[in-house]
Amino acid sequence: MVEWIHAEAPVPYDEALAFMEARVAAIAAGEADEAIWLLEHPPLYTAGTSAKPEDLTDPGRFPVYEAGRGGQYTYHGPGQRVAYVMLDLNKRGRDVRRFVCNLEKWVIAALAEFNVTGEIREGRVGVWVTRPDKPRGPDGAQREDKIAAIGVKLRRWVSFHGISINVEPDLSHFTGIVPCGIREHGVTSLVDMGLPVTMADLDNALIHEFECIFGNSEPKVAKAT
Repeated sequence: MVEWIHAEAPVPYDEALAFMEARVAAIAAGEADEAIWLLEHPPLYTAGTSAKPEDLTDPGRFPVYEAGRGGQYTYHGPGQRVAYVMLDLNKRGRDVRRFVCNLEKWVIAALAEFNVTGEIREGRVGVWVTRPDKPRGPDGAQREDKIAAIGVKLRRWVSFHGISINVEPDLSHFTGIVPCGIREHGVTSLVDMGLPVTMADLDNALIHEFECIFGNSEPKVAKAT
């Protein structure tokens, strides 16, 4: 079973890391169920293992945390749904590429419930949407914005960290970093795209689509923290 956990208030990043560390250890030891933790953070930046110092363009703006996950700089804050995914790949197949691909499919399927077409781009991490409502780039290419980020880590084949999807964050907060090291494209959210989607709406979509993508995941009753 997968336990779905909802945090009612923004969770400090160091507390989230400590929780994940403990839960992943317990899952690996066979002492706890797999878990998906749905939460928001106060405004902060995280640095993945590939983060470049020059991509932190406003270092004094928000706290910066070493995340230990893959990837580069990412912003987290209110209005963004973070889903920390603590799954046992010993039971689900020890295939990292397939696991990341399934996370991408999960995000894309959840976005599709709101008629948003999320796409993957070669050489770019995360999920992207085309913006025909915005001017084309200098080269004539259609504008594309990032709507979701993905970054994971494995320990003893148990995953932690996970995904983040922009529902209605303050998009100006992304200007303190080069998100995932990509300078040529922007960042968007469901509300920025003109969709009146709430956090609860997105949570329902994530829960619904999880079973379709990952299977074998009958959820326990969600709880609040």
